[in-house]
Amino acid sequence: MKLNYTATITLLALGLAAARAEDKKITVPGLSPAPAAPAAAPAAPAFTEAQIVEEFGWFVGKRVGLTELEFTPAEIAAFVKGISVAAAGKDTPFELEKIGPLMDEFMQKKQAAFASKAKAKSLTASTAFFTKLKENKAIIELPSGLRYEIVKTGEGAFPKASDTVKVHYVGTLVDGTEFDSSVKRGEPAEFPLEGVIPGWTEGLQKINKGGKIKLYVPSHLAYGDDGKGGIPPSSTLIFDVELLEIKAGAPAAPAMPVAPAAAPGAK
Repeated sequence: MKLNYTATITLLALGLAAARAEDKKITVPGLSPAPAAPAAAPAAPAFTEAQIVEEFGWFVGKRVGLTELEFTPAEIAAFVKGISVAAAGKDTPFELEKIGPLMDEFMQKKQAAFASKAKAKSLTASTAFFTKLKENKAIIELPSGLRYEIVKTGEGAFPKASDTVKVHYVGTLVDGTEFDSSVKRGEPAEFPLEGVIPGWTEGLQKINKGGKIKLYVPSHLAYGDDGKGGIPPSSTLIFDVELLEIKAGAPAAPAMPVAPAAAPGAK
């Protein structure tokens, strides 16, 4: 009984001591944990919620193309009103079945007007560009309309249309705007020559491995009247290309590049 009684007293004493130690915030070196460091004050947010929402509104407006499609101030006000109605959780006041086709027609007219102006601007710029280009006697013009300039000769055989090539390239518009670059990505592009725009298919056959060429590709040998991913309709494209490697024949299952960001001139 004495052992049990003593054990009970000892446990009770330890419990009371622990409680007093907690009350007095006693820290025993090597046994008790060190006091927790005060929590760091949270960093002030870089932007307010209002600014974040404003940026979201800007993003939606840019995606819709309010500027490019030349929405009038009244049309923009109506657009914002529609967003406000949706944000309030209200149903549209119009019958979607009736107004939907008219909405499609309205946007198609806006897009057609934009494409027409963009095409006219590109054609005017291209005409002036090619007129100026005639002064450079180092540039060769082919019957297709493709112009090219050999910047550096390579060695060995020339690629065929059925071959796969590995290249580094930079693509620009006639105003100098860069729309794609494998150099910036730090990784050469590889693709079958038959799987890209005609200007590339024809032009790359003019240099051999290690060579560098500058291609001046009119729109009908590039993306035509439609344009593509950052390339306006009817744009003339300029490519600085270095041919790094030639592989005979196209691979069985090529990874088709997606133009223009991941692939130069994919069809």
